[in-house]
Amino acid sequence: MPDTPPSLSPQDALLAVMVAASASDENMRTAELVAIQRMVNHMPVFAGYDTDRIRRVSQTVFDLFEIEDGLDALFGLIRDGLPERLFETAYALACDVVTADGRHTEPELRMLEEIRHELNIDRLHAAAIEWGTRVRHLQP
Repeated sequence: MPDTPPSLSPQDALLAVMVAASASDENMRTAELVAIQRMVNHMPVFAGYDTDRIRRVSQTVFDLFEIEDGLDALFGLIRDGLPERLFETAYALACDVVTADGRHTEPELRMLEEIRHELNIDRLHAAAIEWGTRVRHLQP
């Protein structure tokens, strides 16, 4: 891995948040990967996004997870690449990824807490995002 990780576009940063949320428990489940792919393919914020970048951005996340202080570096890249107006969008996407498989592991919940903290998501806004995620993913 290069000494200086590549800079991230806003879409790259959103993708990095989703990958980090999924990989936080060291088990990227199929449902989570499908959710990420579906969001990249269908959400307006990803319009025109080069899907060939998914692998490169994912590898950057994985590489940073392997080094000391890598999580801090990852959040620095995310904050540098992501306009503040998309911070809550990033949190909502992370919540959708974590919820996609119908279960929440402790590492995933800790990652969501870290995302809230690093992106300075207001607690009331976070609760509303989490509630919206929960009701979208209810089983019949």
